[in-house]
Amino acid sequence: MHSLNQNPLIKAYIANNNFGNLLGASFLIKDYGVIEYHLNVSEKHLATPNAMHGGCIAALLDATIGVGALSLVCEKGMVVSTLEFKVSFLNACNLDDKLKCLSNPIKIGNRLIFMEAEIFNHSNVLIAKASATLNAFPKEKAGYM
Repeated sequence: MHSLNQNPLIKAYIANNNFGNLLGASFLIKDYGVIEYHLNVSEKHLATPNAMHGGCIAALLDATIGVGALSLVCEKGMVVSTLEFKVSFLNACNLDDKLKCLSNPIKIGNRLIFMEAEIFNHSNVLIAKASATLNAFPKEKAGYM
């Protein structure tokens, strides 16, 4: 486990991440900018009797990208918000799939961060890809002290 998992701002994010809890997702920080998010697809994630809702897929990608970017700036007392987000849905995601979503930092500027992420199922099938631009800003503006 990376030492960033113990960062006070990361811990505060986890404690306040009600949406992640609603989805039933959890993550580990592998390295700066590299996050591994996990989610087991259950009935609450479905849009049809068998297929996961695209919004849940997008939410998992956004969460992975967001925590990845957060891990790059949290030691400076900064948090991030998504400015632009693009998703490509490549394969269906089904009930009982076990998903792994991985983030990858592409470019890190003073305030802007460009990230990508990919979701794979338990058979290593690529489900979706995303790219995003995020803005880093002081944690106090997001309500963290």
